[in-house]
Amino acid sequence: MGRSRLKIVIFGAYNAGKSTFIRAIDPESHHIEAENGDIPTTVGLDFGRTVIQDRKIYLFGTPGQERFEFVRDILTRGMDGAIVVADTTREPDELTERICHALRDTGCPYAVFLNKCDHPGSQPERYGHMTDAVFSPEISAATGANTADALYEFVNRYF
Repeated sequence: MGRSRLKIVIFGAYNAGKSTFIRAIDPESHHIEAENGDIPTTVGLDFGRTVIQDRKIYLFGTPGQERFEFVRDILTRGMDGAIVVADTTREPDELTERICHALRDTGCPYAVFLNKCDHPGSQPERYGHMTDAVFSPEISAATGANTADALYEFVNRYF
């Protein structure tokens, strides 16, 4: 069996569903957020935890705005793996593409979780160029559909 503790960092663009994904996994998760119009936005980090087959999994959610790149840099230190949450109702954005390229270059195990697949207008195939070589399950963080199963599969596949 692999490591007994894993630090997994959650990346994605603004409003992709990172905080919602962590909340779906750990309803008692912690968030440092601020209001941004009508939508709260992560300005520091999200933190959640769970256990998968006796392994403690620590989830660190990053902010999705460009101006918080320094926070993403801090949170990546010591990470064992990463999950990129992609909003399939929108076209792929530059930040998501840049994060996927950077993760690929590091060799760190990562996956692209295709979120909001239950929404009208969802087109997961838009992300094919980012997902063809990595684990990329379809999820709905808002309803919790496939979130725990996808995380379980990611952990068991790579660790």
